[in-house]
Amino acid sequence: MLTFWIFFTLLVLILLDLPIAISMGLTAVIFFFITGNGAILVMLPQRMYASTVGFTLIAIPFFILAGNLMNQGGITTRIFKFAKALVGHVKGGLGHVCILSNMIFSGMSGSAIADAAGLGQILYKAMKDNGYSPKFSAAIVASAATIGPVIPPSIPFVLYGALTTVSVSKLFMAGFIPGIMMGIALMIAVSIIANLRNIPKAERASLKEILLSIRDAFLPLMAPVIIIGGILSGLFTPTEASVVLCIYAMFLGFLYKDLKLKDLPEIFWTSIKQTVSLMFIIAAAGLFGWLTIYQKIPDQIISTLMTISATPASIMAVVIVIVLILGCFLEGNAIFLITIPIFLPVCRQFGIDLVNFGVVMTLLIMVGNLTPPVGMCLFAVSSFSKVKIMELAKEAWPYIFGIAVVTIILAYVPAISTWLPYLVMGK
Repeated sequence: MLTFWIFFTLLVLILLDLPIAISMGLTAVIFFFITGNGAILVMLPQRMYASTVGFTLIAIPFFILAGNLMNQGGITTRIFKFAKALVGHVKGGLGHVCILSNMIFSGMSGSAIADAAGLGQILYKAMKDNGYSPKFSAAIVASAATIGPVIPPSIPFVLYGALTTVSVSKLFMAGFIPGIMMGIALMIAVSIIANLRNIPKAERASLKEILLSIRDAFLPLMAPVIIIGGILSGLFTPTEASVVLCIYAMFLGFLYKDLKLKDLPEIFWTSIKQTVSLMFIIAAAGLFGWLTIYQKIPDQIISTLMTISATPASIMAVVIVIVLILGCFLEGNAIFLITIPIFLPVCRQFGIDLVNFGVVMTLLIMVGNLTPPVGMCLFAVSSFSKVKIMELAKEAWPYIFGIAVVTIILAYVPAISTWLPYLVMGK
């Protein structure tokens, strides 16, 4: 019953429209007092601070900064032109261009929100200018942005690695095949809708146009190669890779003359605000996670599952349902921070592979980014497309379904995601 009341209180505070960080922190404070452990709150500052320190977490602000530098530095435009030259002639062409562009850009940004707000604006305008409806365009842009945190580098993978001590390098490697599967699923959905609605396609690019687009996009396309190659070769860690990516993005921005010195203060300030917002949530979630451990909630859940003869397959089904429901109400990083301390002991108890579990959790959170009322990608795209949230969510259902199918496949065939990291790096 205590577990029920803890999460009921958290949900009520969230529904009262309190910020997620305040909701988690306040819930922890309330229940420490109710259970007669109010004196333990003298450790509150220390617990919150401890949740935000660690070498792995240093990567988060740098990946955020790298995404902002690339959006300002002309990299997104070159990626779009390259993708259009390759697949613009297919039925529903710019829809496929949008997805392919996000698959490429995701190898640099690591954030769905960054992709939706940055590259998304360019893609949306291009689709609108070529006669695509606002709803169709906005839905594809929002859905394609969810590929960003799956194909490495990935902020959610860094966060998951920090919470679980799972190798971030292995998580990065594990994201490749699932990210490609997501792209294929979204392209299938676009093809079906394009044929049903007779959506136009662009003219096939000439060989000269394709070669020119490759030339213009060559240096941006090298970013994922440099980052992943550097990590696998041992030249730098995933955390250090985030700094390398920032330097490379800044270099390209100045090289293309799309980034000016006068732009840097605003980019830095925006990145600082985004980082502080996320770190505050992490700090509050650390206190909430401490409450769940102090009350032995993970132990209670494991005991309950053991008494009903639960299996790894049934555990995964429960996790999928829980995270999909939470995804309707909570931001993705908050879901990680609330649930991982509870799910982690359960996964270990039932022998669930933690690398694959991180991939599945990330995909589930990406579905949450597309489901109202708190779908962050929906909000990001709605802000510049002016398409209402509910209309956008309704239009995005075919893509949500595609991502959900990929997620379920990965949940029950873990070898798909773990094959590459275990082949390259061993178990």
